[in-house]
Amino acid sequence: MSSRAWLRPILVVLVIVGWLAIGGAGGQTFGKLSDVQENDAAAFLPESAESTQAAELHAQFVPVQAVPGIFVVDGISGPEDIATVEEFVAAVVSVPIEGDTQGRTVGDVLSPPASESMPQVVPSEDGEAALVAFNIDPSVIEETVGEESLGQLVAETIRAEWAELDSELDGHLTGALGVLADLLAAFAGIDGILLVVALAVVLVILLVVYRSPVLPFLVLSTSLIALTGAILAVFALADADVITLNGQSQGIMFILVVGATTDYALLLVARYREELLRIESPYSALWRAWRRSLEPIAASAGTVILGLLVLLLSDLKSNAALGPAGALGIAAALVAALTLLPALLLIGGKHARGVFWPAMPRYSAEAGAAAADPSAGSGFWPRVARGVDARPRRTWILAALGLVAFAAFLPTFKAGGLGEQDVFTRETDSVQGTAVLEDHFAAGATSPIRIIAPQDQADAVVDAASGVDGVEQAYILTPSVAQGAPPGVAGPEDPIVVDGMVEVVAVTQVSSSSAEASDIVQDVRDAVHPVDEAVLVGGSAAEQLDTRITTQRDTMIIIPTILAVIFVVLVMLLRAIVAPALIVLANVLSYAATIGLSAILFNHVFDFPGSDPAVPLLGFVFLVALGVDYSIFLMSRAREESLQHGTRPGVRRALAVTGGVITSAGIVLAATFAALGVIPLIFLAQIAVIVGLGVLVDTFVVRSLLVPGLVADIERPVWWPWTRRIPR
Repeated sequence: MSSRAWLRPILVVLVIVGWLAIGGAGGQTFGKLSDVQENDAAAFLPESAESTQAAELHAQFVPVQAVPGIFVVDGISGPEDIATVEEFVAAVVSVPIEGDTQGRTVGDVLSPPASESMPQVVPSEDGEAALVAFNIDPSVIEETVGEESLGQLVAETIRAEWAELDSELDGHLTGALGVLADLLAAFAGIDGILLVVALAVVLVILLVVYRSPVLPFLVLSTSLIALTGAILAVFALADADVITLNGQSQGIMFILVVGATTDYALLLVARYREELLRIESPYSALWRAWRRSLEPIAASAGTVILGLLVLLLSDLKSNAALGPAGALGIAAALVAALTLLPALLLIGGKHARGVFWPAMPRYSAEAGAAAADPSAGSGFWPRVARGVDARPRRTWILAALGLVAFAAFLPTFKAGGLGEQDVFTRETDSVQGTAVLEDHFAAGATSPIRIIAPQDQADAVVDAASGVDGVEQAYILTPSVAQGAPPGVAGPEDPIVVDGMVEVVAVTQVSSSSAEASDIVQDVRDAVHPVDEAVLVGGSAAEQLDTRITTQRDTMIIIPTILAVIFVVLVMLLRAIVAPALIVLANVLSYAATIGLSAILFNHVFDFPGSDPAVPLLGFVFLVALGVDYSIFLMSRAREESLQHGTRPGVRRALAVTGGVITSAGIVLAATFAALGVIPLIFLAQIAVIVGLGVLVDTFVVRSLLVPGLVADIERPVWWPWTRRIPR
């Protein structure tokens, strides 16, 4: 080895240069992920969903389906206000779209263009409001100009033009165009503010943990370069249409990479610091620490990767895409933590201890004897370890009872879904517009329920749909209605018939973007399906309902599969069956307690209107897969110590020596996920709360009290059926 010592600094440099090359390529791709995002809920549904099938048939009735941008004005008091709105419409259609390099105006991208049909001002029946439908060509929504969607630029131009009017009237852009523009504006913070906040939080925690001005930046550099590697892989998959990436998946992937890389780094660095006390050469000390950290870190990463890949079983493409995107992120974190970070730690060669400055670990020949029993010390975690060891049964029973108490609130968690106007944590322009629309108009007229039915059953379907509570009116689609005329205005005319099918339009009293509209869709389906089995009910509200139904189906398949995968990984790591079963059960109880506690916060503190149906499922994936990491870190060290000293002494020693680093890792991961709260979307805010709380519960209760108490209480049989190597 000494004859090849000159190779070691060369390998260190090569590893760093290789990762810097990846970082450079990934950095150039960083801002391009938004170009391959798909944030339309309809794109995530499976082909078998009823709303998906209805949408395919609806396209045959109305070949060009415009995206509605509903500009609604409140405070109308007379003809002069209507004239003001008409002047605004005449002006805005001729305004160049802000940022469009082709110089198109708002009127150019309307469907039909303003030159063929000027958008009309429609007063409400009560005379207190008016609306204008700026229907946008669908191709405009998908087109990008620089880093922004052209549809978003159109929305910003309309809103800016109204603001310049400086009218006392209250105008808002809502409808699909307004909601999409607000969503894209919210997701715009993912590439910037989310990452900055996450890194700043991690930096502060690492500075406190390491009390060093050097080491935290080495860990953060590893996290950032790992993220660029993940971005390269995810962008390639999304660009090739292998996965369907949305803004939420991108944000979660960013957090996973930063949090996981930091966690793995904390574990490796802690073991490295231990070995530096016993081994003089930094190279040898790091090699020993690397070998002993490899198994738990790899098992931890493997558990999360496999758990995320189970999401491929989801029928929702958004969940299925999050699986490989997150798995690639964790894989990048694992490889970077095991290659780039060691190279950075050794960049000083023989003087590599300097990265710990000013609290550099000093080699001592007596260090091995002094550290023979880490639980004998006077620190916080040695005292906790001795306390658990003294009364293991009381410890785990009290911990379990506390978790059960919070789990009792799990049924109060509202996972029935959110309307599009409920997805934001703050009031947006589209949300305000929806409120005005519902107050003064038949809100569902802009995006109604669309029912595809056999022609000979059309009247029966109209009668059945009209009888549903919450349906304002139902009528058959005719050529004049398809061109935008109100039903009945053109007089008697034949319906549009495609292959013996007609389309029945059902207008709801509430906006199609509301959660109530989804419930009305279910009632409509219950009413029209008995008329004929061939009837299909679609529309945007039906897409929300099918998303909820699909998520419920996914939950029944994904949760048992993840538990089975984690159990198998734990069996392979711990060479036991009882201990893995206890860990899995403990983490399930921890998840139930976290959801119960989150329900209390969501219902009574944050006053959220509900949650996306995918929140509990994704919360389970993250909490069980990530939460089990801390039990892996503890129990892998407990097994190592138990092989030498027996089960109870082994658990006591493991808890004492890993307590500080695992707690730091848990706080880092919880704080990193909390950064998701800076994006003004309820979905991400709830994921942030659930995962953040759950990780802290796993760190301070499950890993510190419940699992070590159970293992110490059961003692040697916990390693069954491979107990022979464990001393009594």
